Amino acid sequence: MATSLNDMMQTVPQWSDYIRILPEIVLSLFGMAVMMLDAVMDESKSQKALGAVALIGAFGAIGATLYQAQYPFGYGFWEMVRVDAFSIFFHFIVAAVTAVVILASFEYMEVQRIRAGEYYGLILFGAVGMSLMSSAVELVLIFIALEISSIATYILAGFRRRSATSSESSLKYFLLGSFATAFFLYGVALMFGATGSTSIFAISRSLESGNISLLAYAGLAFMFVGLGFKVAAAPFHVWTPDVYEGAPSPVVAFMSTAPKAAVFAVLLRVIFEINSPVPTRMWLIWIVAALSMTIGNIAALVQNNVKRLLAYSSIAHAGYILVAFAALPSSGIPAAMFYTAAYAAMNVGAFAVISHFGGEGERYVTMEDYAGLGKRSPLLAVTLTIFLLSLIGIPATGGFFAKFYVFSAALQANLVGLVIIGVLNSAIGAYYYLRIIVAMYMHEPKQEAPVAPIPMGAGLALAISVVVTIYLGVIPGRVLNYAQQSVSELTPVGQVVSLQAPHAVEARMATNVKKALAH
Repeated sequence: MATSLNDMMQTVPQWSDYIRILPEIVLSLFGMAVMMLDAVMDESKSQKALGAVALIGAFGAIGATLYQAQYPFGYGFWEMVRVDAFSIFFHFIVAAVTAVVILASFEYMEVQRIRAGEYYGLILFGAVGMSLMSSAVELVLIFIALEISSIATYILAGFRRRSATSSESSLKYFLLGSFATAFFLYGVALMFGATGSTSIFAISRSLESGNISLLAYAGLAFMFVGLGFKVAAAPFHVWTPDVYEGAPSPVVAFMSTAPKAAVFAVLLRVIFEINSPVPTRMWLIWIVAALSMTIGNIAALVQNNVKRLLAYSSIAHAGYILVAFAALPSSGIPAAMFYTAAYAAMNVGAFAVISHFGGEGERYVTMEDYAGLGKRSPLLAVTLTIFLLSLIGIPATGGFFAKFYVFSAALQANLVGLVIIGVLNSAIGAYYYLRIIVAMYMHEPKQEAPVAPIPMGAGLALAISVVVTIYLGVIPGRVLNYAQQSVSELTPVGQVVSLQAPHAVEARMATNVKKALAH
């Protein structure tokens, strides 16, 4: 009886298990609170009140993530979730992006006359899935988290219900996203057939044995297709321009950064923790990275709509990040993580500007609308210029060090050809970003678009984005050092040690992160 009771106790989640998903719990509770309050509050008075509740939830998730960083690292829920320096990093990015997007949405909701309850609730629930993806180490749980995130963004993309382009973007995103989900799920099934498990650690041990079947190669390829769609990497990018153009601008800021960060976290685990066959991995990523950079930048050259331009830009930046995936783990993992953080800051900021300037119905989104913005609203123009310079990769911005670290990691792996393609594409990208800057400061407007004063919420969102962008460009060391703590956790050597002595590794990881935070 005692043995039976002991076994039962071991199968019941302990308090520490709930600490492993504390940010997700906080986001879920506040998401439900927003939905319930929306049902009892007057619609005309609920916009900012519900936004404030959602903002508290996002900051609560940031606090929960910082608490996790001080708590001993380890596994939860039958080793399906792992909290370590890697997951903490991406949890923080997702929660921070969520908070900034909510701030940028305060004015937007009133201008566009969008009901606040469902909007803020879906943002928080979407962040739950993205956070869970960052710490999940079991493929079925990753799939569930991916669907939680995807369903929320499918609905958010069509939230401008009076706009036909918004409904079209939501429908396209849903249909193509369903195909991508099917690819990922089929890849999981094939990997289970090849290895007998859906645990990333068990799959890695099976592949390390040397008996790699064709099913394992096929499963990895199918999973990569599904995840490649979510990060808008070529040739899985066709949905991106139409969806970005039709979706509300704050939603685009959200879906172009937070889900990408979470999916890149999954890709890093799949590629480096599963320890997939190196030649197959390198050439697959090499081709996708080169295609993404080239197609994204060349297509952006001919765009007149700023949202479509940044959509193609996001495809190119997915390619830049994938360059780091093809590199060695010791340098590629920190480079990819740093790039993800820098891209999140500058892209959220850019779309926050577009959100404020677009006006009712987002009428002012073409290049001509931005002509003369430097005279009409110098502060807004300077802010957008900082983000565009960072997207180019100009020194003193986060984008400079992001590209520098990625290309350095690729050179260390002797990927000279890929680096040359990346540098050439960066030069192409500079042209269309500079087009916007030239229009703002050197062109006279044909028909002036009205510029409203920047409200407090949007102002705070822009200020946070600017500070982070410049901080990462001036003092990148702290973030990069923290990212480097994750290298041993995602490489085969670090993985084997953790399986042999989990408690020692957890203590070591916690010590490393605390040192990084102290610096």
